Amino acid sequence: MNFRRLASGAAVGLGTVAVTNRALRGDPGDLEPPLGRPTETYGWRGFEVSYTEAGDPSDPDLLLVHGVNAAASSHEFRYIVDALAENHHVLAPDLPGFGCSDRPPLMYSGSLYVTFVRDFVRDLTDEPTVLASSLGAAYAAVAAEEADVGELVLVCPTTTTVPGRRAWVRSLLRAPVVGEGVYNLLVSRAAIRYFLQDHGFEQPAAISDEWVEYDWQTAHQPGARFAPASFLGGFLDLDVDLGEVLAGLDVPVTIVWGRNAEISPLENGQELAEAADARLVVFDNADLLPHAEHPKAFVEEFRRLRSDAHGLEE
Repeated sequence: MNFRRLASGAAVGLGTVAVTNRALRGDPGDLEPPLGRPTETYGWRGFEVSYTEAGDPSDPDLLLVHGVNAAASSHEFRYIVDALAENHHVLAPDLPGFGCSDRPPLMYSGSLYVTFVRDFVRDLTDEPTVLASSLGAAYAAVAAEEADVGELVLVCPTTTTVPGRRAWVRSLLRAPVVGEGVYNLLVSRAAIRYFLQDHGFEQPAAISDEWVEYDWQTAHQPGARFAPASFLGGFLDLDVDLGEVLAGLDVPVTIVWGRNAEISPLENGQELAEAADARLVVFDNADLLPHAEHPKAFVEEFRRLRSDAHGLEE
């Protein structure tokens, strides 16, 4: 009798989770373009990859590569894209498995994203400046060993999130019903705001409701949990020495850091800049997303960097 009650309770619980999961799944047609502009599509290895194009195509190309988290997308650059497009031909993809791009149930890997950045540069850009953040910055740096890029501006670049690989985490989050339920807890509005406050923005007031809502919507698209499952399991990290990679590139490299970053502290940026003989730019009162927290100051500094390196008019 007790076993029957337990089984009955478990069935009811799973049924409730399944109903909740279905209710939380968004309609792909309801997800707004990440940068407030119409998007284009790049066909890549079976993926339909969504990307935003802005600015005059005759201006220098600027590729924006967003970082990786459970709610990642090119929306990360929402506050700076318009200003950047005044002087550049901007291309900003949603990485495969994120944002408005296809999200098939693959076993995603860091090497897949390196290959994607390399191919995107080759197929759609002409010796671009690449502005990239976090793991996306590491993908861009490794891709630049083969891709024809003109310059790298890397915001808090890292090859590692949480050291080690956790296959059980990936398997759990990929599992139907229970895995999707756990994932939905990780990408609730409260959880998204918490993680942004904990290691995205230094000042909680800088986190807009619009930012949280967009992250929530993109994190609840069909198939949204598969790439984050690999991310949280450690499978999107790269097993490379980023300092050595950057030192071996024959292009200007600038590393940007938030002075108050904790999960990836400024000391990491200083060591990386020294190893790569790269310029280091530090933003006060900022964490891992200085381009989102201080967009006007970031764009001004970016223009100075470009002007110093190439004599561009501001």
